[in-house]
Amino acid sequence: MTNSNNDLSSKKSDATDISEPWDKDNQAWWDWYVTLAVNKVKDDKIINADPLPDIEIPSDDQVILELNELYNLTEDQINFFQKNGFIKLKKVFSPGAVLKLRTELIDLLRQEFKVDPDKGAHERFLSLEMIWPDNPLLRAYVLSPRLGQISADLLKVPAVRLYHDNVLAKQAGCGRTPWHYDDHHFPLDTNDVVTAWVPAQPTPIEMGPLSFAYPLSVHELVNAVTFEKTGTGYDRGVSEVFSKNNVNVNETAFELGEVSFHHNLNFHTASRNRTNRSRVALANTYYRDGARVINAPTMVSGDWQKFMPNVKPGEIAASPLNPICWPVKNK
Repeated sequence: MTNSNNDLSSKKSDATDISEPWDKDNQAWWDWYVTLAVNKVKDDKIINADPLPDIEIPSDDQVILELNELYNLTEDQINFFQKNGFIKLKKVFSPGAVLKLRTELIDLLRQEFKVDPDKGAHERFLSLEMIWPDNPLLRAYVLSPRLGQISADLLKVPAVRLYHDNVLAKQAGCGRTPWHYDDHHFPLDTNDVVTAWVPAQPTPIEMGPLSFAYPLSVHELVNAVTFEKTGTGYDRGVSEVFSKNNVNVNETAFELGEVSFHHNLNFHTASRNRTNRSRVALANTYYRDGARVINAPTMVSGDWQKFMPNVKPGEIAASPLNPICWPVKNK
C-alpha cells in the first residue's frame, strides 16, 4: 500500500502549503504541533496523581533479559489490530521495568530542559528523540526484541526496522494533542508502520492517555479535511466529521506495564493532563524492512534526516540508525 504523505491537503495556500522541509529542531516542532489542537477553557483544576507504587526496581541486566523474552499474541489480537488499527496489551513490561524506565526518562528530560518535569504546572509538551544510540539502558527498551516481535506480528510482516524513538512528556496542565494519524509524520512509502506507546507510569483518564478512533478505515472519512499549518481548523474538522459519523473512540486508562500499538493510519488524540504528574511515555516506531523514503517529504515529517542520515528521498530506508529489531540476528 502506498503511503499518503503527499495528500495532506487538496488545496494549496500559504496556510496549507507544507511542502517546505522542517528547518528547526525537534522541540520546536512539538511546540508548534500542540498549537494545532482545540483546547477548551481551563476551568478544571489540577488534581493530585496517586503515588507511584513502591516496588523493587530490577537491575539493568534483569531488564535486558525481560525485554528479550517474546510476547505471545493470539490470532484474535492480531485480527483486532488489523481491523481497528490499534491494540492495548497488558503486562508487556513488568511494573519494575516501567518505573525504572520512568526514572531514566525523567533524568534525561531534566538534563535537557533544566527543569523537573514533575514539579509545577509548566503546561509544556517536552520531547526527546534519538536517545538510544548513546544510552545502553534505553537501547534495550527501544531495540527490544519483544516490541519488535509484537510489531512485526501485528503488521504481519517478516521483519521490522526502527524509525526512531521518542520520549514524550505532557506536563501538568498541558492541553490536548490534536487529532492526527502518523502517516503525516513518517516519510515512508509503506503503511506497514506501527508505533509502540509505552506509558512510564499508570496513566488514568485525568492524565490524558492516547485515545484511538476505530475501525482503521475511519481515516477515509477525513480525507477531504485540509491540513493547516496554523490554527486549529484541522483538529476541529476531524472532530466534527467523527462526531457526525458516530465514530467509535477508545479512551481508557493504561495500567502499569500496559502498552498500546497503533498503525500509521489510525487516528488518535490525547486529552489535557489534569494531574500534577507529567504523563511520560516512550514511543518507538517500527516499519517494514525494505520500505523506501517517499520522494517529497514535507515539514510535517519533521527532522526525518536525523533518523535516517545519508538516506535520500526515494532510497531504501536503512541507515545504521534503523536497525532490524525483529527477527533477532544470531550472534
